[in-house]
Amino acid sequence: MEKTLNSSKNCYETFEHLRDVYIPSLNVNVAQYRHLGTGADHYHIDADNSENVFLVSLRTVPTDSTGVAHILEHTALCGSEKYPVRDPFFMMIRRSLNTFMNAFTSSDWTAYPFATQNKKDFNNLLDVYLDAVFFSRLDPLDFAQEGHRLVFSEEENIDSPLMYKGVVYNEMKGALSSPSQQLWYVLSSYLFPTSTYHYNSGGDPESITDLSYDELKAFYKKHYHPSNAVFMTYGDISASEHQQNFEEKVLSRFERSDDYVEVKPEKRYHSPVNITRAYPLDTQSTGRQSYHVLGWLLGESINLKSAFKAHLLSSVLLDNSASPLMAALEQTDLGSAPAPICGLEDSNREISFMCGLEGCAPDSAEQFKALVINVLENVAKEGISQEKLEAALHQFELSQREITGDGYPYGLKLMLSMLTASVHRGDAVAAIDVEPVLAELREEIKDPNFIKELVKENLLNNPHQVLFTLNPDEKLTERKAEAEEKYLASVKETLSVEAKQQMVDLAVKLKARQEAEDDASILPQVTLKDVPADIPKIEGQAIAQGNISRKYYTQGTNGLVYQQIIVDLPKLNDEELKALPLYSACLPELGAGELSYMEVQEAQARFTGGFNAHTTLKGKADDEQQVKGYFVLSGKALARNYQDFNDLMQTLFNQARFDETDRLRELVSQIRASREQSIVSSGHSFAMAAASSGMSPVAKLHYQLEGLAGVKALKDLDESLADDAKVHALSQSLMSIHKKVIASAKQLLMIGEESSQVLAESMQWQGQAESDGNPMTFSPVSEKVNLAWLMNTQVNFCSRAYKTVPIGHADAPVLTVIGGILRNGFLHRAVREQGGAYGGGASHDNDNGVLRFYSYRDPRLTGTLNDFDASVEWLKRGEFLEAQIEEAVLGVIAALDKPSSPAGEARQAFFNDLHGRSYEVRKRFRERALTMTRDDIVRVAKEYLNTENASTAVIASPASKSECEKLGLNVFNL
Repeated sequence: MEKTLNSSKNCYETFEHLRDVYIPSLNVNVAQYRHLGTGADHYHIDADNSENVFLVSLRTVPTDSTGVAHILEHTALCGSEKYPVRDPFFMMIRRSLNTFMNAFTSSDWTAYPFATQNKKDFNNLLDVYLDAVFFSRLDPLDFAQEGHRLVFSEEENIDSPLMYKGVVYNEMKGALSSPSQQLWYVLSSYLFPTSTYHYNSGGDPESITDLSYDELKAFYKKHYHPSNAVFMTYGDISASEHQQNFEEKVLSRFERSDDYVEVKPEKRYHSPVNITRAYPLDTQSTGRQSYHVLGWLLGESINLKSAFKAHLLSSVLLDNSASPLMAALEQTDLGSAPAPICGLEDSNREISFMCGLEGCAPDSAEQFKALVINVLENVAKEGISQEKLEAALHQFELSQREITGDGYPYGLKLMLSMLTASVHRGDAVAAIDVEPVLAELREEIKDPNFIKELVKENLLNNPHQVLFTLNPDEKLTERKAEAEEKYLASVKETLSVEAKQQMVDLAVKLKARQEAEDDASILPQVTLKDVPADIPKIEGQAIAQGNISRKYYTQGTNGLVYQQIIVDLPKLNDEELKALPLYSACLPELGAGELSYMEVQEAQARFTGGFNAHTTLKGKADDEQQVKGYFVLSGKALARNYQDFNDLMQTLFNQARFDETDRLRELVSQIRASREQSIVSSGHSFAMAAASSGMSPVAKLHYQLEGLAGVKALKDLDESLADDAKVHALSQSLMSIHKKVIASAKQLLMIGEESSQVLAESMQWQGQAESDGNPMTFSPVSEKVNLAWLMNTQVNFCSRAYKTVPIGHADAPVLTVIGGILRNGFLHRAVREQGGAYGGGASHDNDNGVLRFYSYRDPRLTGTLNDFDASVEWLKRGEFLEAQIEEAVLGVIAALDKPSSPAGEARQAFFNDLHGRSYEVRKRFRERALTMTRDDIVRVAKEYLNTENASTAVIASPASKSECEKLGLNVFNL
């Protein structure tokens, strides 16, 4: 295919052009360059896209679990040579129109990416990022704040007990509260007994406190050097322009380093290894709360052909419920659900494959292993049908062709796909140019022995195998706390008066630094003058012919078609309403018509990119108490498969079956496990939902069905389904919902390229098209709540909520800006820097009319809630600066204007119109945000933010029960 983009061969004089590869399936050109002086690599993805993306990655290879790479990632962003302010990273978030800013620490690399649609903003962010990475100050006070420090619990009282503080320290205490995280870290330490993956790169809290400031600096000096760096760029800015910036700002100041950072191949076991470890459980064990996981080490990830064979193997074994190994894991009585780490991990130098079960008896590990080996031996003997192998390759092709961008920017997604290969000095371009390898595999799978030999070689005949059991220990948290308390008491006894005073002095100095006002003017920024005057308007075309209402959006989808069935949510009784989330979650996983659920899963893999279902409920733009709800079934497919995709989608919608009761049991267990695991990673969202639950019908319903109350109800339901009568009742309830859904008024949303519109026009609806309908209605909600949910966690999540107004009200944009002012001007410093939480802030929920405060992975409860209150009083006094108003407005506009994927933008436009958030409503909101004044902010704060009317919710450990009760919270156990 002839290349249509500008050539990327031109490079800056200090760079050597190595190659230029056009990738037809992505319509991008990828050029590789190398800096002549330092040897730094630069990959430029030339694309016709104004959202330019930058990433610089460093090979970071820890030799312990102190979290040195992770703490360095945090500390490097705390001030640099050119920008010697305390917090340039978070300050630039406020002074930018970025569409993405972050930093990541992986097991063997650290990356610093950003994206923006504004070229001035891009150059500003590039300047700050390059200086932060290569010329960081690494102030010891920042190390104390971000990493760890030993302080008195009353920081200036030397008679109070000692304790550890630190942002990363608390972040990792929170992360390791999750058994799934512990599964991965412990399993990795045995799959990789000698290499860097043996260690927890994020940091184990028990080891983090061993890291010294001098060790941090030494790690920085070795690893944060251009010779150890890979630069990546994406978008419509030329490679040579980027390279000139790299040269002038960084590379000209360095010579090539003699340090060669790499991960060496892992030494192999000659026989399998069995390991048992414990995880903390702060409630009484049921006797079936163990995890069993079987893991293997495979080949190198940078060998693309070998890696794709491993992916193909994983896909045919585990991809869906019709896959033989996944079917065995879902159907066995040995556990309640597949473990959360099933599948392939290919981001390390060598690939690992794992499968497991949760909800097991501690002594069933060998039975679990026998189950897995039996499935593998059967596959090695019988093979897999050609149809299933082709379906797996079809999924690879679909994922390669899809233009994403609803989460991470699309350019960043491509970069991350290239990162592992680039870090390990492999072929990074081949990592995204996968069609040649797919073409080879399409031929190879025609050999009936292909998959049989793959199973034998990678798994059955591979002695580098680990069987790992993670058992609950009800006393582990208590023993750890006692051990730390004894250790700190002994440390305190050895401290001299001088040493104690030095600790007090450190705390005082750090507090003074945190409270000091930096000169933000030295940082570059965009201003409100740089904000685009308008927002794009995306419109669809109504398709008149046919027997159902349809709307088609023409978007650049690279050969994919997206389709959604949108149904007015019908009137449901109380039992049906409670079952609604299960109905949505289960529907795409069930049989339909004459097809069993396994046959439906196989058909989805052959013809589609999968189906999913959800409900969307919102109040009116000017009255959050008046709610309209819809049920949505979504799917996507390559355009060439549209007819089969559409037939399957309509069959699933019109003829879903709920009589496969064993399947329902499996699904409920899996959904429960997934929801429980999500709390540790998204606890702030659950806390905010709980605090908001008395503010609107939608907020209340979300809390009851999918929030903390919903998770508790799901646990109770799962445990009741051992009774066949309960399963039958659930089946009947889901069927009752379904009958009402398919009889309700419906419409279709279709998104694709212009050439695919004929498909939409020719589509015939097979089910009932028209309905007078009996839509669901909701009673108004207005009540104050004070809740504490206790669960297995080492850190807390706090929230406080205030009733406000929805998006259509003139004060809603002001409240949205207020969220930014509170976060930037007060809460970040008080909750994160001083309080030690991983994150904290405030945001306005414009759909439900609620201003919500939150903290994330927080060591405190009462102190954080007090900080929330103090921030409100600070705001009402008008002590914020004009610059802070502008920064908050920029943040609001950046969020409003953030681009999505082509399909995502069309979906957003459709549902905005459906829920009364029309282009005009959103435009007025945006204009109001750009024109508000200081007086507006103070007036609105005084009108809505009355502390005595606030609702509160926290997630904490059982050890915090008495503190929660003192706060006047109603305590529930999860």
